[in-house]
Amino acid sequence: MKYLPIDRKLYIKNRKNFMAQMKPKSIAVFNSNDIYPVSADSTMPFNQHRDILYLSGVDQEESILLLFPEAYEEKHREVLFLRETNEHIAVWEGEKLTKERAFDVSGIKTVYWLSEFDKVFFGLMTEAETIYFNTNEHYRQSVETETREDRFIKKTKEQFPAHSWAKSNPILQRLRSVKDAIEIDLLQTACNITEKGFRRVLNFVKPGVWEYEIEAEFIHEFVRNRSKGFSYTPIIASGNNANVLHYIENNQPCKDGDLILMDVGAEYANYSSDMTRTIPVNGKFTKRQKEVYNAVNRVKVEATKMLVPGNFWKEYHVEVGKLMTSELLGLGLIDKADVQNENPDWPAYKKYFMHGTSHHMGLDTHDYGILWEPMKANMVFTVEPGIYIPEEGFGVRLEDDVVIQSKGEPFNLMKNIPIETDEIEELMN
Repeated sequence: MKYLPIDRKLYIKNRKNFMAQMKPKSIAVFNSNDIYPVSADSTMPFNQHRDILYLSGVDQEESILLLFPEAYEEKHREVLFLRETNEHIAVWEGEKLTKERAFDVSGIKTVYWLSEFDKVFFGLMTEAETIYFNTNEHYRQSVETETREDRFIKKTKEQFPAHSWAKSNPILQRLRSVKDAIEIDLLQTACNITEKGFRRVLNFVKPGVWEYEIEAEFIHEFVRNRSKGFSYTPIIASGNNANVLHYIENNQPCKDGDLILMDVGAEYANYSSDMTRTIPVNGKFTKRQKEVYNAVNRVKVEATKMLVPGNFWKEYHVEVGKLMTSELLGLGLIDKADVQNENPDWPAYKKYFMHGTSHHMGLDTHDYGILWEPMKANMVFTVEPGIYIPEEGFGVRLEDDVVIQSKGEPFNLMKNIPIETDEIEELMN
């Protein structure tokens, strides 16, 4: 891994918190992600399942975590199963976790090779009454692939039909949504790397550069700072491309007079950052571009202040909509009649701001969090309002990542990333 070692006390704490919410006489099992094929002998780069990572720190394929707080033998209350390494694997694939190194990473003393799983698991299931399955219940999930977790669930249901089943995900949704101090530091590192990339790009952009060249500048800076790369597929959208919300082609030239909307973020240690900035290709905003930009920024500032403990995600977005409505009226993009006659299910402002303002951040870019429960301190959210005007050939979105505080306004993890128009113009010229 490119990232520096993480204090295992994070994973020890995470497991303790999870097990405290398990039912009596229950086992929970968490599987690594598969390595997915491309074709022939090619595969996609391995990306660890975030739940086993959150609970163990194990960032390796073909790994299993088993938790059984009431196991008769203490050594079986926390167990890791790993792919057995040897000299051949070390030469051809590189270093894999040894049992000793797995303990250093996770704090788990009992480590078996994967070949022993079926035998050990069967023995422990004779003691247990309930098994926790880790199904994907994220509100955005739309996965069609059968995962390693899915195959495990199917096999276990057939093998142990008399056991009760329970869900891991609701527990993890609540635990993962509230960040530990170590996690916030990792998120801050990811944001700091993103800042370095953005400052590099400000010195690079000029009329005639291509969107993919800007993407290349970001990835260069990210990797040289211990990041694997982008947290998600980057958006480098110049001119009217910015009005395509998930524009990822990044294959057009950047023209004099246009704006470039850049939605990018570096990952660090599997933690995501998520930034959007909109800059002028020639280093100077036009009067109209600046008017729209400042309107978006004002919404972002006021929306950020609403991210406080006790608020609810749905109600928060209603209030942000009111802010945006006011700004769009001021810009002449909608009028009072549009507002008076609006469909409550699709308010007038949605013509120019059609997406949400905030989502949870963490190990996933769209991280765990239960939307119908109140916000809590140490939750991390994006704040990303935008105004998109196809008829004027540009769009503006601004986005920072912030940490909810127990009192007062959130802490902005991206407070050092330039955002004011004057500062951007000064740095580009």
